[in-house]
Amino acid sequence: MRLSTKGRYAVMAMVDLARFSNGAPINLADIAERQEISLAYLEQLFAKLRRSGLVKSVRGPGGGYLLAHHRDDTRIADIILAVDEPIHAVRCTPGAATGCRIDRSRCLTHDLWEELSNQIHLYLSSVSLGDVCERRVLGTSGLVQRENYRAAKAS
Repeated sequence: MRLSTKGRYAVMAMVDLARFSNGAPINLADIAERQEISLAYLEQLFAKLRRSGLVKSVRGPGGGYLLAHHRDDTRIADIILAVDEPIHAVRCTPGAATGCRIDRSRCLTHDLWEELSNQIHLYLSSVSLGDVCERRVLGTSGLVQRENYRAAKAS
C-alpha cells in the first residue's frame, strides 16, 4: 500500500499550518514555499479541507487559513480522508461480500490486506496534528534516528 502525494501533501501542509499559525491566518504561498509544494496544488487540497471542516479561510489583507479545531483534536486520518484519499490495501471494495477476482470471489490474502487497512486507519486515527508537531510519534525508527543524530553531533 502506498499513500499518494495528495494525502502526504495534505498532511504536510496541515502540520505546517498547526506549527506556524499561532492563532493568525497563514497564507498558502508561505506553506507552499516552506514545504516545497505547488501553490496551485495546495489550493485544491485546502478547498477540500475547508469543505470537510478541518480549516477555516480568512479573506482580505492578512488573510489565509486557520485550523478549524485545536491541533490535538485534528486526526491525521481525517486529513487524508478529507482529500479523498482512501486508506485501504485491498484491490476490491473494503467490507464488500464479493471479491475482486473474475468469479467475484475473494483471493486467499483478502482478509490479510483488509486487516492491514483497518490497522493503518486505526493508527492514523490515533495520531493528531499535535502529536506530529510535538514529535510524539517517534517509535523505534525515531530512536534510531535520534541515536544517529547524537552520534553525528558528538563527532
